[in-house]
Amino acid sequence: MARKHIPQRTCVGCRQVQAKREMIRIVRTPEGRVEIDPTGKKSGRGAYLHPRRSCWERALKDGRLEYALRMEALREEDRMALVAYASTLPEDEG
Repeated sequence: MARKHIPQRTCVGCRQVQAKREMIRIVRTPEGRVEIDPTGKKSGRGAYLHPRRSCWERALKDGRLEYALRMEALREEDRMALVAYASTLPEDEG
C-alpha cells in the first residue's frame, strides 16, 4: 500500500522544512489584513511559521514575514496582534 503524501512547508523564520500540519499559517487577506489562520483554509497569500517564539521573533524583526506575504509593511495593529500571539508560544521545543 502506498504511503500518503504529506505536504511540506518552509518556516519563514528559520527556513526549515516541516509538515504543513505542524506549522502555523499566517495569511494576508484580500483586504490587506494579516491574520493567524488556524484552519489553513482562509483565502489569501499565506506563510508558515513553527510554533516557537524564536521563529516568530526572527520573522517579525527581519522583515521576512512581509517579504513572504508580498507586502511593503505590516499594519501596526496586525504586528501587535502577532507579537501578542508569539508571546504565548514556547521558547523552543524540547
